[in-house]
Amino acid sequence: MRFFGESAAGGGARIWRENLADPRALLLLAALALGLAAIVLPPVPATREGVDILAVVDITGSMNTRDYKLYGKPISRLAVAKAALKDLIANLPCPSRLGLALFSERTPFLLFEPIDVCRDYGAVAGAIDSIDWREAWEGDSHIASGLYRAIDMAKDLNSNLIFITDGQESPPLPLSGGPPFDGKAGEVRGLIVGAGGYALAPIPKFDDRGNETGFWGVDDVPHESRFGPPPTGAESRPGFEARNAPFGAMAPKGTEHLSSVREPYLKSLADETGLAYAHMNGPSGLTEALAPVATRRASLGFIDPRPVAGALALAALLAVYVFFPVRERLRRARGGFPLQGAL
Repeated sequence: MRFFGESAAGGGARIWRENLADPRALLLLAALALGLAAIVLPPVPATREGVDILAVVDITGSMNTRDYKLYGKPISRLAVAKAALKDLIANLPCPSRLGLALFSERTPFLLFEPIDVCRDYGAVAGAIDSIDWREAWEGDSHIASGLYRAIDMAKDLNSNLIFITDGQESPPLPLSGGPPFDGKAGEVRGLIVGAGGYALAPIPKFDDRGNETGFWGVDDVPHESRFGPPPTGAESRPGFEARNAPFGAMAPKGTEHLSSVREPYLKSLADETGLAYAHMNGPSGLTEALAPVATRRASLGFIDPRPVAGALALAALLAVYVFFPVRERLRRARGGFPLQGAL
């Protein structure tokens, strides 16, 4: 009886040693351990560098101009701006935060202060998707005034700024130019992003119910500002009167009913405020444009090892149930011998 017990124990030990010598058994044990790790491992605290951003999006009428293309179809500047912001938050380092504001008339309207784009990605992406030109509260577009107030807002939030606009002032600026910037250049870092193509394009026109009815015509918009002193040569205009009609009796015709990115103007605003300028070439590229000018902040973040452990466990199982059986079939096809110690 004792002899039988000794033989059984010795045989079991031999089988166990043979199984452990099989790499597939070791891989199965590794897959089990890694699978358990993927379930129970907690996130690991780590200090990481992120950025805080306030994104301000121009939602005035000219941002509906369809001078971009996606999959061969025309797409509006506003749609591309939304896609570019979603691409940005998907590529920001964690932990980074983004706040969102809309611009119309002279004022940016803050939707929410910067929140964590990694933890709350779905909420931030949903808010970006929901941006609509119908949320504009005025039809005018005073770009410089809106930019200066956006800078003040970003300063109060201790954030970098991304201001997305085509730069088209409506009504046009007076000859004396726009309002002066009374802030400190470079105090807020960030980007002015020029939206739109370089060629003039028609601006869609909508009725009171939001239905598109065509495009703005030459007689639908003012082509010059009549604030401040009149332009040189105004005295030669029909109906000129120095006191009552210093700009003449007839409104001039121009191209303000058409739109293109006003890049020289936006670059001048960037120089004045200390911001950088980048053209929005499509639904990506904001991350690369922002990286050199953004202020990074060190804060506590987390590294989650569970996806790595789960991926390694899956790789081990694939090796056991795919790689080794295929290799054994190839050996048999070549007239070799099957692997010993098969499970």
